[in-house]
Amino acid sequence: MLVAATPASPPSEHECYREKATQASRLQGCYHSTRPMIRPSTIHDVPRIAEVINSHAELGKMLFKSYAELYENLRDFAVYELDGQIVGCCALAIIWADLAEVRSLAVDDNVRGRGIGSQLVQWCIAEARRLQIRKLMSLTYEQRFFAKLGFEVVDKDSLPLKVWTDCVKCPKNENCDEIAMVLVLSDVPDIKATAAPPTPRGVSIPVLEWSEE
Repeated sequence: MLVAATPASPPSEHECYREKATQASRLQGCYHSTRPMIRPSTIHDVPRIAEVINSHAELGKMLFKSYAELYENLRDFAVYELDGQIVGCCALAIIWADLAEVRSLAVDDNVRGRGIGSQLVQWCIAEARRLQIRKLMSLTYEQRFFAKLGFEVVDKDSLPLKVWTDCVKCPKNENCDEIAMVLVLSDVPDIKATAAPPTPRGVSIPVLEWSEE
C-alpha cells in the first residue's frame, strides 16, 4: 500500500534567520584560518590594509590610502592572511576592456622574503584571466620583482590616460620615477572594443589630470 507523504511545512521565519546566521558564522570562521591563505577582502580588513600600505607610503614607496579610498575600492582587494593576521594585500583595478592594473601591492616587513608578494600578483593574474582581461600593468619601483613574473618595461606614454588618475595625489607627480611594466596573457583572446583614450605626448601627466577638473 502506498501512503502519500505529508508535505513538509515551510521553515519558519526564525528558522530561516537561524540558518542564515549559521552560514554567516561559518563564512567568518573560514576567514580566520591559521593556514596561509589569499582571500577577498572584507570591511573588517580595512584598518589593517591601511596600516600595511601606509607603512610603505611613509617611505615614499607607494601612495597613501585613506579609509574612504579603501572602502570605495574594497572589491578590488585581496589580502594574504597568515596565522590569522593580514600580512599583505593587493588590488586589481580594471582600467579598460583589455587592461587592468596591479595596485597597492604591499607586504608587512616582518614577513618579506617568503614569496607573499609574488603570490598576491599571481592572484591578480588569475583574477584577470577570470575576467578575460588580456593585459596587466603596474607602475613600480620593483622592476626585477615584476620581471620575474613575466612583466616587461614599456613606455609610459603607451598607457591610456586613465592610468594616471592618482598622479595628482602623488608628491612626486612633477618628477615621476616609477617604471611602467606590462604582462600580456597570451591565453586570453583579444577583445574588440573602443580603444582607451591615449596619453598625449609632450604634455605632463599631472597637468592633464588637473585640466580635466
